[in-house]
Amino acid sequence: MSEVLSMFQIDSGHPWWHFVIRAAVVYVFLLIALRLLGNRPMAQMNKFDVILLMVLANAVQNAMNAGDNSVIAGILLAVTLMALNHLLHRLAFRSKGIERALEGSPKVLIHNGQVVRAVADGASLTDEDIRAELRKSGVTDAAAVRWAILEADGHISVIFHHHAAA
Repeated sequence: MSEVLSMFQIDSGHPWWHFVIRAAVVYVFLLIALRLLGNRPMAQMNKFDVILLMVLANAVQNAMNAGDNSVIAGILLAVTLMALNHLLHRLAFRSKGIERALEGSPKVLIHNGQVVRAVADGASLTDEDIRAELRKSGVTDAAAVRWAILEADGHISVIFHHHAAA
């Protein structure tokens, strides 16, 4: 019975609140770092992006758990990360300024059939990425697009010219 109970004891000797602070620091760091990387559409994640996310998760694990693999430490970390995530969503919901800082703002990607290169380059979107996103909206010719907006969440909204229907 004591073996079962031992998995619920913190192994590292650190107090419980160390795990909360470590998780918060790592969460905020990753939030800022990923925000600085831009708002490339999640659907356009390539293998390099997926590898980066996997390696980041592994890289920060020990920074959060301090080498403690106990169940309690894992639960504390998970609860802290979920609470921070919920808190930031609530703050973003209540404040447009915080929402813009955390999530970014929409940008015009295409205007009257012409790609705005600075926006495409800033989001690391290649011409093929853009064509693929337009095809998902039923567009085969960018000239039919009045506006394509790169939304803050990375999705692309397409608005057609009146004479062109999807």
